[in-house]
Amino acid sequence: MVTQLLLSKDAMFLSSIFHSCRWVVVVAIALAINLTMASPANATGVYDMPLTPSADSWVIDDANQITRLNESNLNKELKQLAEATGQEVRYVTIHRLDYGETAQSFAEQLFDRWFSTPEAGVNQTVVVLDDVTNNIGLKSGDETTALLSPDIAESITQETMKAPLLKSNSYNRAFDDATERLALVLAGEPDPGPPIMEETINVEGTFATAEETEENRTISTWVVVVLLILATVIPMATYYWYLSVGG
Repeated sequence: MVTQLLLSKDAMFLSSIFHSCRWVVVVAIALAINLTMASPANATGVYDMPLTPSADSWVIDDANQITRLNESNLNKELKQLAEATGQEVRYVTIHRLDYGETAQSFAEQLFDRWFSTPEAGVNQTVVVLDDVTNNIGLKSGDETTALLSPDIAESITQETMKAPLLKSNSYNRAFDDATERLALVLAGEPDPGPPIMEETINVEGTFATAEETEENRTISTWVVVVLLILATVIPMATYYWYLSVGG
């Protein structure tokens, strides 16, 4: 009778240990799956974009950072710019890019997807903003580049648009300011230059690079592996210790 009671207690004790550790294993596996699969699943590639640009909409706000009112205003202003100058500008916001992709490489790929020949893209400009890093890319056709030089294009993406993002994270203001400057430059007017800032702003992003993100992901994966090992070893060690004490 005493032996049966002890065996019953042993069984209950071991059942409690393994029941608790089972949940540790489940949580660890869930974390591992999330770390390895969540980011790629949510990433946006160039083939997630429309096959051709819309004739009615000049803004694709995939990241949902532009208000509806401002998106409507931007569409009107960009349409007016196209009618007045023949220069077409399109804005795209992305929430998360594929690993190794940048806003600039995405802009270039999207430009080539939408305008497959030099003639088709001669007067086109595509501006892409990634709201995870707040990095911005710009790609223009040959005719547009004659007006929008590489230096001015870089100043628009890295100064005109970055200033409101770094100061108040205002995406609406970033696109408004870019549109105002682009309208003047593409109309052949003198470039007004970037906004005058009251204080020095570091326009280089402080966000993690792709390499840093991958390094952090690797560290997290090792943490999960260690948790799995501990979830296996601890119950076994506890069981043998319990047997040695009971014996």
